[in-house]
Amino acid sequence: MKKNMGSTDKIIRILVALTLALLIYFQVITGMISFILLAMAFVFVLTSLVGFCPLYGIFGMNTCSVKKAAKN
Repeated sequence: MKKNMGSTDKIIRILVALTLALLIYFQVITGMISFILLAMAFVFVLTSLVGFCPLYGIFGMNTCSVKKAAKN
């Protein structure tokens, strides 16, 4: 798995996951949708920690900054 997520993307995903978790914890969101959003939050955290998003791979996206090779 080649990393395809940049640091900004990781931070945004973590913040969205945290927001969803808090909304579910304080019962702002309830019912079946809360389980779906909690699973989505888990996936966001997991992909942020790994640095790889399978959907980015499918669509050929890459938000990871590319380091340029030094010219000799």
